[in-house]
Amino acid sequence: MYFLSGWPKRLLCAPGSPAEAPFHIQSDPQRAFFAVLAPARLSIWYSRPSVLIVTYKEPAKSSTQFGSYKQTEWRPDSTMIAVSTANGYILFFHIISSRGDKYLYEPVYPKGSPQMKGMPHFKEEQCAPALNLEMSKILDLQAPIMSLQSVLEDLLVATSDGFLHLIHWEGMTNGRKAINLCTVPFSVDLQSSRGSFLGFTDVHIRDMEYCATLDGFAVVFNDGKVGFITPVSSRFTAEQLHGVWPQDVVDGTCVAINNKYRLMAFGCASGSVQVYTIDNTTGAMLLSHKLELTAKQYPDIWNKTGAVKLIRWSPDNSVVIVTWEYGGLSLWSVFGAQLLCTLGGDFAYRSDGTKKDPLKINSMSWGAEGYHLWVISGFTSQPTDIDADIRNIVKQPSILLFQFIKSVLTVNPCMSNQEQVLLQGEDRLYLNCGEASQAQNPKSSSHSQLKPSREKSPFTDGGFESQGLSTLLGHRHWHVVQISSTYLESNWPIRFSAIDKLGQNIAVVGKFGFAHYSLLTKKWKLFGNITQEQNMIVTGGLAWWNDFMVLACYNISDRQEELRVYLRTSNLDNAFAHVTKAQAETLLLSVFRDMVIVFRADCSICLYSIERKSDGSNTTAGIQVLQEVSMSRYIPHPFLVVSVTLTSVSTENGITLKMPQQARDAESIMLNLAGQLIMMQRDRSGPQIREKDSNPNQRKLLPFCPPVVLAQSVENVWTTCRANKQKRHLLEALWLSCGGAGMKVWLPLFPRDHRKPHSFLSQRIMLPFHINIYPLAVLFEDALVLGAVNDTLLYDSLYTRNSAREHLEVLFPFCVVERTSQIYLHHILRQLLVRNLGEQALLLAQSCAALPYFPHVLELMLHEVLEEEATSREPIPDPLLPTVAKFITEFPLFLQTVVHCARKTEYALWNYLFAAVGNPKDLFEECLMAQDLDTAASYLIILQNMEVPAVSRQHATLLFNTALEQGKWDLCRHMIRFLKAIGSGDSETPPSTPTAQEPSSSGGFEFFRNRSISLSQSAENVPSSKFSLQKTLSMPSGPSGKRWSKDSDCAENMYIDMMLWRHARRLLEDVRLKDLGCFAAQLGFELISWLCKERTRAARVDNFVIALKRLHKDFLWPLPIIPASSISSPFKNGKYRTVGEQLLKSQAANPFLSLEIDTGISNIQRSQSWFSNIGPTHHEIDTASSHGPQMQDAFLSPLSKGDECSIGSATDLTESSSMVDGDWTMVDENFSTLSLTQSELEHISMELASKGPHKSQVQLRYLLHIFMEAGCLDWCIVIGLILRESSIISQVLTISQSSEVDGEMLQNIKTGLHAVDRWASTDCPGYKPFLNIIKPQLQKLSEITEEQVQPDAFQPAAMGKTSEQTSPRAEENRGSSCHGSIPQIEAGGNSVVSRKEEDITSGDEEEHFQDGTYDCSVS
Repeated sequence: MYFLSGWPKRLLCAPGSPAEAPFHIQSDPQRAFFAVLAPARLSIWYSRPSVLIVTYKEPAKSSTQFGSYKQTEWRPDSTMIAVSTANGYILFFHIISSRGDKYLYEPVYPKGSPQMKGMPHFKEEQCAPALNLEMSKILDLQAPIMSLQSVLEDLLVATSDGFLHLIHWEGMTNGRKAINLCTVPFSVDLQSSRGSFLGFTDVHIRDMEYCATLDGFAVVFNDGKVGFITPVSSRFTAEQLHGVWPQDVVDGTCVAINNKYRLMAFGCASGSVQVYTIDNTTGAMLLSHKLELTAKQYPDIWNKTGAVKLIRWSPDNSVVIVTWEYGGLSLWSVFGAQLLCTLGGDFAYRSDGTKKDPLKINSMSWGAEGYHLWVISGFTSQPTDIDADIRNIVKQPSILLFQFIKSVLTVNPCMSNQEQVLLQGEDRLYLNCGEASQAQNPKSSSHSQLKPSREKSPFTDGGFESQGLSTLLGHRHWHVVQISSTYLESNWPIRFSAIDKLGQNIAVVGKFGFAHYSLLTKKWKLFGNITQEQNMIVTGGLAWWNDFMVLACYNISDRQEELRVYLRTSNLDNAFAHVTKAQAETLLLSVFRDMVIVFRADCSICLYSIERKSDGSNTTAGIQVLQEVSMSRYIPHPFLVVSVTLTSVSTENGITLKMPQQARDAESIMLNLAGQLIMMQRDRSGPQIREKDSNPNQRKLLPFCPPVVLAQSVENVWTTCRANKQKRHLLEALWLSCGGAGMKVWLPLFPRDHRKPHSFLSQRIMLPFHINIYPLAVLFEDALVLGAVNDTLLYDSLYTRNSAREHLEVLFPFCVVERTSQIYLHHILRQLLVRNLGEQALLLAQSCAALPYFPHVLELMLHEVLEEEATSREPIPDPLLPTVAKFITEFPLFLQTVVHCARKTEYALWNYLFAAVGNPKDLFEECLMAQDLDTAASYLIILQNMEVPAVSRQHATLLFNTALEQGKWDLCRHMIRFLKAIGSGDSETPPSTPTAQEPSSSGGFEFFRNRSISLSQSAENVPSSKFSLQKTLSMPSGPSGKRWSKDSDCAENMYIDMMLWRHARRLLEDVRLKDLGCFAAQLGFELISWLCKERTRAARVDNFVIALKRLHKDFLWPLPIIPASSISSPFKNGKYRTVGEQLLKSQAANPFLSLEIDTGISNIQRSQSWFSNIGPTHHEIDTASSHGPQMQDAFLSPLSKGDECSIGSATDLTESSSMVDGDWTMVDENFSTLSLTQSELEHISMELASKGPHKSQVQLRYLLHIFMEAGCLDWCIVIGLILRESSIISQVLTISQSSEVDGEMLQNIKTGLHAVDRWASTDCPGYKPFLNIIKPQLQKLSEITEEQVQPDAFQPAAMGKTSEQTSPRAEENRGSSCHGSIPQIEAGGNSVVSRKEEDITSGDEEEHFQDGTYDCSVS
């Protein structure tokens, strides 16, 4: 409602001794002037600009006679001030304009400024008027005066001798007798025949305030009792007065009256405020609610505030501000929702944690429209070490101005049918809709864009859909619109503001006229003719209808009440307005679809229809009266009506209506009468048949039924005129804000599947629920409440000197207003379940299941019920948890909801939870069956805490195997950690931090860690949606967990290794090489050492043809085809063909140009010779691979002729050096110029088409390297075949001849290659050319296998020229493709997250190796 903004301002008063400091402030009825009292002086201040106008100083002689000044009261027309003094005198001062020049301060404008030219009134609006104070009358009442109160044309004075004096403002008693309080009868209510009298002699009134709408005054007696005195008839004499009092208040200190809501707020010595209302029927005082600090929110101060000192209601009666004896301010809404309290947080503590003295307040008064609170503070004790002169500056008496921003609902309640939050400050507006350009998007029904929005900047509103969510929730910042200064200058303060449905246009109303602003053009539109603006006073608020502004105003020159409609797009001028005359002053106005509803000062309601009319070029709106309803029988005073709205809500929910279209009509009028919500429905009891043939306007003229009270203590009402079949519950509901009692929703109940409703069932139900924010708008479809909340920022650390102790920036934090929102769906579902309306709850929940936060709703509901019931001290007769659990099982999110709730709840409550939702073992198995492994992992933690280690190990093994199958590598890594943690024994607690690891399996984890996806870090890098097991297991979270402990975890490591080996074996048996590579790279599995062991078992190729086909499929590698043109190709015979083929192939697959750009190879590196470096030994490679991140420049390069056992040297590969090296010198000169014919080009393009993706090529080469190291030669042959590089084949055969390779493997290779040859002949002729190339090797192989002899060295030269010529180029191709992978590796960076993102962006299939994984043993 009201929110503090910024720092308070300080207005310095005239310097003087502390005895002359001001202590009391009182505003006049219009809040333009403020009377400030010091002990012997009276000052008048002006509100805008905030300046001192005049001071009257009492001469010393008369000052001793009168005593010091005590209180002031203004005459209702602001022409006189009455001041009471300590010795029982009342001084009457006349306020008169001083002669001559009327103004104290004149604005000075530059020459030629537009303000100079003919603006009527302009001087008096911008400058403080010059006034004089003259004492006109002195009245001696001969007893100390306790209270002054202006009552209509009289002044009511209470004195300490127990008398009430009624004095005329001219200072005459008019011969009326003073009333002795002892003669006024008091009773509990007005019905008792005669009340008792105040039975003691020294009774007198301590504080009192007059209430116009109750026609009486609330009083606080000197003994703490409180009451309400009302005249029984019009004559104000002791015989005609009667008092009522509540029995239970005995410590009253002060009172304040809210005229609009007819509330009396009594401050008590205990520090609480008791708010009473008068019962309409009996006249008794009923307690409405209390305003008190709770021990929960303010544990250290709630009962130490002292007595309530002052209570002040805001000018619009929507909030009340309270201050206590020991200091501090608190702000509350009408019915007790706390908005602000300065006794906690940054108000009470400095940034270093020390406690501040609370601000003590002597007097306070609200400024115009509630934008300022004028405060005179009490002085706190000063530190002694401040110099005297500084102390004098500090001590200069001052008035503090606290600045407020308020919700538009406080003054213009017709805004409650919109979904925007609009706040108004004195010179600016705060909107919660984002940029207007985004607000134009029409509503779409999907929330599909919710997830990507997280990557965008927080200021892009693309997150949700619709004006509903994206712009209303987009970010935490307000859209601030500065109100046109030209308009403000002559029309301050702003009284009303309104925003249109789309949130693109705003209109504001000041003292006269109005102005409007477009968020699209960022421009204000003001009246062109200033006299038209100054001639209208808007009385009943304003509202938008499509492109029109509808407002009720008073025409000053014609002295006529009018209803006007202005078009936004035309110029702001009365010539373009549609004007309808009205009979009485309009107090409230609201728009519903194409109807305007108006509430007038004569307590009548009038309905108008509004329609767009366009005659030629100009467009106007036409207004016609539809219906008038008199409400004077029900409304005691027109000022009591807070809001009036038309709605389509009725007690019947549309199904039972005789005609379905009626459900969409304006069904009923909702009237908030001083906090009571009254509904008047259309009377459909009469005959309805004639409606069909009559025109639609007649149908709306159905009379209204007598009013029904729906709810009490209502501050705001929200309804919508939109309809949505999917979310009827939410859109046809009525939402109420009830202050401290939270919110209420009047929800329709629908029968399922259009069955006939039960006659005995109510068709609507009122459900109360509490939310943590003050609601300012309701998003109906999105099940959200929007609000605002005060936040504070401390700047006191900027001022360290002692002299700065009194700076406002040190004393007060800087206040800002934050946007907030809250989900309320779980409250409603729960309330329905409590009332056994599970079917309705299910319908409602299913209609909202598409909301992005629906899982959170279920979780919140389960969590709240669990906390309440499991921690309850008394047994619960009818627990709700089983019902909630059963309800949640209706949704697919059941398993996640339960486990998320359990993980966020303390362990002690788990048994209670799982007794209701089911055994966690069963739920774990359900997750596995549903393939929801992340949720299953969360259940594992529950099981680990609730079951013996054997059970959790069994379930962990199940999950580990499933995760391996599905390739969920993150989860696999967590599972390895988890199994190691629980494996150390039967200890119930998670084991201590593991330290080192057995050599047998350490290698994998070693190089895994050095690839910077260390197990300890991976948990933090996983997105938060996945539950990292690491958090619960007290595992190392950083470099501390370098090694696993050698002694304890041996068996456990063996157990895990067995599972890893089993999985690797299964992958190899199914020829899933791609998955195997992924598995090894992701889990740091020691592939080479395992393959060495399995060389003759699992790592043997049983069927070369199947293996070849499967690799083609897995790596998306096309099968070779014979080009049609190859018959005439010049390359088709002999060596040239092969060399050319290989050359073109390698150049096409990996153009050197792009390689050079990608990896940034310098010219110096380019000149190096390719063969200059011979690779390190096997041992060195292993060590290199285990230090991946440190050696990012190490690449694969081909085997040189002499090096048979190892691979790779860290050289750079370039075009210039490789063209002149080695065997390439024999290439024909013409060839290098590449003058190609058409057929040759076709041939090249065919070659290109037979290549697979670059990534697959890198992966295959990586696997080739692994298999070569492990000595699995049959797999090397298969990979050589698929890459179609004879160099690989010859290299393998070279190895097979020179090493102790067992004959069985050679035999297997031979039979396999023959099988491939047969298959190529029948099914895949594209392989034939390549098989022909490697025929000589095949023959050699046959010879070897037949002889079963293993020669020590088999010279490559003897293999025939072809192989030798193809070899270098092929190897270069192989080296180059490894180079091609470098950019990926580097981009992959050093973290899981970056690699993940890259994977997503690269758009490759999920099973591909993740970018950068080859780093692990390529390096």
